[in-house]
Amino acid sequence: MTDGARSDAKHPVITFIGAGSTVFTRSLVGDILSVPELASAELRLFDIDEDRLALSEATVRALAGQLQARPTIIATTDRERALDGADFAFNTIQVAGFRPGTVLDFEIPRRYGLRQTIGDTLGIGGIMRALRTIPVILDMLADMERWCPDVLHLNYVNPMSMIVMAANRASDVRTVGLCHSVQGTAHELARDVGVPPDEVSYLAAGINHLSFYLRFEHERRDLYPELMRIAAEGREPQDNRVRYEVLRRLGYFVTESSEHFAEYVPWFIKRGRPDLIDRFGIPLDEYLGRCEAAEIVWPFVRAELTAPGSRDRSEVQRGLAAMTYPLMDHARAWTVAQFDRLHRFERSNEYGATIIESVVTGRPSVIYGNVPNVGLIDALPNAACVEVPCLVDENGVQPTRVTGLPPQLTALMRSHVSVHELVVEALLHGREEHVYHAAMMDPHTAAELSLDEIVAMVDELIVAHGEWLPEFLRRGRALATA
Repeated sequence: MTDGARSDAKHPVITFIGAGSTVFTRSLVGDILSVPELASAELRLFDIDEDRLALSEATVRALAGQLQARPTIIATTDRERALDGADFAFNTIQVAGFRPGTVLDFEIPRRYGLRQTIGDTLGIGGIMRALRTIPVILDMLADMERWCPDVLHLNYVNPMSMIVMAANRASDVRTVGLCHSVQGTAHELARDVGVPPDEVSYLAAGINHLSFYLRFEHERRDLYPELMRIAAEGREPQDNRVRYEVLRRLGYFVTESSEHFAEYVPWFIKRGRPDLIDRFGIPLDEYLGRCEAAEIVWPFVRAELTAPGSRDRSEVQRGLAAMTYPLMDHARAWTVAQFDRLHRFERSNEYGATIIESVVTGRPSVIYGNVPNVGLIDALPNAACVEVPCLVDENGVQPTRVTGLPPQLTALMRSHVSVHELVVEALLHGREEHVYHAAMMDPHTAAELSLDEIVAMVDELIVAHGEWLPEFLRRGRALATA
């Protein structure tokens, strides 16, 4: 991680893999072009969906004009053209999409009595997403080794820890996983305690979606006592009751949202315990709702980007009112707000552009990255992918060592790392049995289902995913049913 891809300072080549994610691509591009030294970068947009790619290209060109930047913009469905000589590559792909991928991940486990909220990080949903996504990313990394071996691969795809673990084991391409949970939750907590978000300082560490704030301060004043008071007095936000309960029990605040965390542990989602769902406000099937919302809103977004002013938020709201799956209030508000911001730009809190700016200009920054655990957190296995603060400058992304993680936190993290390792071992070595072992070791799945139920559920999921999974899994199921 120490040898940065030193670009031409005037014209770094930045590739966007999965650029058909138009709204997120627009946000990343805006962040980049708002940096003067990057305003003439070469931006290569790559996607396998020609229609979405064309819309993203038009949107990025319009944004460049709005920001008075003069980048070179290339849109292509040719991966070699997109990657050849690239200095940086963002990865934002989704394999199998909402339908069939995410729907299968939720609906088959539900028939066995296993309920989920998000299903993209751990649990059976995270495992299946890893099985269909990691082979695709490893294929991309093989292309990067051939066409841009010095590239810095910036991964935004979940399940983050499993993908980054597999990438760094299987490829020499430098991969850093990026997420917004650390900085995003810091903003939320600042709001909860009533201090300006840009005045808080913190130290967090752990694994993706399971990092904890070891220090959280305002002007050197420890804010943990105030967070504890909020928890003790029941003043926590209604959509954040899970995390405040974890704060009460473990003594530290976790970086990922309550709806995510609820399915990472065996404590909150239980068959026959609707009281827990009500008490902690757990939004079962929430990710299905978010995906359906995106599906409903997309035609309005497309029309508005193509013909500005032709659509308005009332149409979006009417579409969302007809949803099949549940959607949290804040997710609904965020969806509408995203539509409202289609023609405006404000720099996001994503780390991607910050990294490129620091590598290209040498101006140092600190970001939180997901990287191999090379002596960074002693209490976690060396094989783990950890989330730690990283210094970024002209030398690249340099992770920092973090000591003193409390044992109750690392014990929880290790239960996740074991699942990560089993999934990655299955994929890298064609070991079908480790897929079943991973499901057996998952904390939430193991708390809800018997071994027979877990095996039957995984069998059904593998068959249902079919061609979306690697060949060794399809072959194994074929032999088992012959």
